[in-house]
Amino acid sequence: MTATRLFDRAIVRLTSEDPDEDVIAFLQGLVTNDVTGTLPAYAGLLTPQGKTLFDFLVWPGAAGEVLIDCEAEAAEDLAKRLSLYRLRRKIAIAVDAGVAVHWQAEMGDGGAADPRLAALGQRWLAPVADSDEAADADWRAHRLALGVPEGRAELGDILWLETNAAELHGVSFGKGCYIGQENTARMNWRSKVNRRLVVVPLERSDDKRRKANYPDLGLAVDHLRVDAIDADSAPEWMRDALSPAAE
Repeated sequence: MTATRLFDRAIVRLTSEDPDEDVIAFLQGLVTNDVTGTLPAYAGLLTPQGKTLFDFLVWPGAAGEVLIDCEAEAAEDLAKRLSLYRLRRKIAIAVDAGVAVHWQAEMGDGGAADPRLAALGQRWLAPVADSDEAADADWRAHRLALGVPEGRAELGDILWLETNAAELHGVSFGKGCYIGQENTARMNWRSKVNRRLVVVPLERSDDKRRKANYPDLGLAVDHLRVDAIDADSAPEWMRDALSPAAE
């Protein structure tokens, strides 16, 4: 059996406990992307200042439910954070240990293309099984080879647009308000994305700008000023954002 399960990922399930409660509407007012349309969608939950707390994929669930595909080590924190915003709304928010996230690099039947970048491959959700085999190392190597950062170690405390969220389809500039929206929108309209996360060879990484490093892959994730990034060595999906016309 091909290894496909991402053990480093987990599912947070949001469930309506009242027919009049709209889980999608609740999430729509909190996260960076429009989750009222086609799912899965990539999104973030930010601080009021627009800095990244969590990034995740939002999946459709059964009627009255939404599933959030997030870092396993951040899942409980994400559930608690969302619960703070629930107030008195009748919505259950909890980690679902019975559902696993799966991935493979090639598209096939039964999965959905990663909404960030088609080259990332496909993902799907399935009940946890004893036969699940880990694909986490392959996934990490694949996404870093494509220059795509994710997770709190790489994105944490960085302004959402500096994580390349716009280029990776993780923000909607046409939806209504969400947490951190004001600063995020202002950066976009003023073209003030002065720094970006970039995957670089470890030997060229600046330890003062480094967010994460992976010696086994010889790679690091640095938070660099745009004018310090070599556009020719940047991933193709990022290059337009680095051109003078985009600044």
